[in-house]
Amino acid sequence: MIAVPKEHRPQKRFNRLIYFLPLGIALILDVALGKGLTLDPNTLPSALLGRQVPEFDLPPVKGRMQGLSSTDLRGEVSLVNVFASWCVACREEHPVFMKLARDGTVPLHGLNYKDQPDDAAEWLDSLGDPYTRTGADINGRVAIDWGVYGVPETFVVDAKGNIAYKHVGPVTEKVLAETILPRVEKLRNEASGAGTAEAPR
Repeated sequence: MIAVPKEHRPQKRFNRLIYFLPLGIALILDVALGKGLTLDPNTLPSALLGRQVPEFDLPPVKGRMQGLSSTDLRGEVSLVNVFASWCVACREEHPVFMKLARDGTVPLHGLNYKDQPDDAAEWLDSLGDPYTRTGADINGRVAIDWGVYGVPETFVVDAKGNIAYKHVGPVTEKVLAETILPRVEKLRNEASGAGTAEAPR
């Protein structure tokens, strides 16, 4: 039997390591992708949760009188919906928002994402405009600051102007009734309780 020189043994170990490396990488990717598939896309995390909304000031969508700015989102609990006329899922949730506007349950503001002015105006004119204020984010810069992944997305903003919740995807009647509106009510109760606690005696 020919003895392998000691100086060649590390090289042999290295060759084995190289051989098993692709298998190790494949296993890591498999675990990561498997975990990703179990996540609910409607509950994607947001780095801005609990923080003040980014500073911004947008002009109104064409044909509307009131734009949208960060200062408009202080003083009462409200919703901000990121939408676009080219977004199919936005059309699905629109009737839910029209009903919400008719009921007057909570102020709903629109952040119009990367839309042509005429297209956005025609979309709201034909389907109805449920928004109290609507900001035209033509270049998408404000949506990026909000951490928007895509449209539609809807945010619950508390009375202090902090982002309290983020829903990704179209808002359904069920999501509105079971998730969003209970959060709105909870935030209103907290704000009212805090106001009572801070009131002078």
